[in-house]
Amino acid sequence: MSRSVNRRRFMQTSALAAGAGYFLTAGVTESRARQNDPLAKLNVACIGSGGQGGSDLGNVARTENIVALCDVDAARAAGAFNAHPQAVKYQDFRVMLERQRNIEAVTVSTPDHVHAHASIMAMRMGKHCYTQKPLTHSVWEARQMKLVARANRVATQMGNQGTSNTTLRQSVEIIRSGAIGEVREVHVWTNRPIWPQNINRPADTPPVPATLNWDLWLGPAPQRPYHNAYVPFAWRGWWDFGTGALGDMACHTMNLPYMALKLGAPTSVVADLATPLNPETAPNGCTVTYEFPARENFPACRLYWYERRLPPRELFLDGLRPDQNPSGSGMLLVGARGTLYSDSDYGGSRKLLPTATFVNYQPPEPTLPRSPGHHAEWLRACKGGPAALSNFVDYAGPLTEMVNLGNVAMRVGQRIEWDSANLRVTNTTAAAQYVKRAYRRGWELQGEREVVAARTVQPAGAVQPAPMPPAQTDERPARFPLLRRLLRRN
Repeated sequence: MSRSVNRRRFMQTSALAAGAGYFLTAGVTESRARQNDPLAKLNVACIGSGGQGGSDLGNVARTENIVALCDVDAARAAGAFNAHPQAVKYQDFRVMLERQRNIEAVTVSTPDHVHAHASIMAMRMGKHCYTQKPLTHSVWEARQMKLVARANRVATQMGNQGTSNTTLRQSVEIIRSGAIGEVREVHVWTNRPIWPQNINRPADTPPVPATLNWDLWLGPAPQRPYHNAYVPFAWRGWWDFGTGALGDMACHTMNLPYMALKLGAPTSVVADLATPLNPETAPNGCTVTYEFPARENFPACRLYWYERRLPPRELFLDGLRPDQNPSGSGMLLVGARGTLYSDSDYGGSRKLLPTATFVNYQPPEPTLPRSPGHHAEWLRACKGGPAALSNFVDYAGPLTEMVNLGNVAMRVGQRIEWDSANLRVTNTTAAAQYVKRAYRRGWELQGEREVVAARTVQPAGAVQPAPMPPAQTDERPARFPLLRRLLRRN
């Protein structure tokens, strides 16, 4: 405080502030100072509190302090809001991050098109960040998430929970040990989409539900009228909001081969669509083919992604009975001496084929650490422990870039040649609009290099630009008038 106060008044004011969800002197400095105490509880805020956000909230609330909850739909978040009466409630994550200074970590469980905006703003303020899969809506955003996380030295993790599964990590070790030989071919498939795709924009304009802030739900996406064809679930199929079946599932189902083979960035991607390209929504089915160059001790590799399609049956060897169909989702890593088959979205199962070859097979000694649980792994990192395996810098950012390139190939309608170092498609200029999307006015997002460049030209002491324009809505919690009066007196 700038004015002197007696000890009694100071203690009264501090207690009120803490009860309201604020520490008057807390901020980035205190947050980072506390991260080396593994026993201290983190002050966590959840951006997106209904649906998947409610699941993420439940996982962190077991061990940490939930100090703020944010959701644009009061009805969808009602269960979470009621379960945590002590948390301050918001509609706009920008207001929450600007005003509530005691937040140390955030979970981001919004639709895909808001992931980068919420996460980058939080990380630039020094908050640790857990963001649902796919990490971002675009390739460019995935690169920025990596750069921002690295620049701000925060603990991060993407919500592809299979990464923490012991079976997946052991399968990675098996592949890297050479048990099935060199892998030059990978097949990954999903039964998604399970929501409408290849459809046009609805013509009718029903009223917006009273509990939903539609403008905030749109966020950086272009303006359009509300419709229940988008909210609360089917937004995944609409290009402006989601990333289709590829974005929804590939960060899970491609996870094992991507990690085991250290695939990195592809050199080219091409998509074969089951239906003609629709400018509004993703197709009803497709095959996407990624080409990867040789890297380290791995040969060049081709990865096939199937939506509502399956790989050739002969690739399953004796992994299927004659009367048995393949799983709805899964993966095959085809090696020179055998095949690894997982019939799980998350890599939580494994068969080594042909069966007779591996009947007495013993997995190698572990080379990867075992996880305490997906959210627990991130929370441990927030408190000074080792980085989560699916952190933005080393893993989740590059994985999401690769996944989202499949959507770029779909929308361009031709084979794309990829220059990862310069983040551009080299053989057609039509791809640029899908690598980096345009944002609605007022929701522009600065890249990390732009922010660094701006800092280098600013005179000492100059105020740096905010990641996004301040929110216009005044959401100051109504229960703070006494606190404000006390502060004015002092």
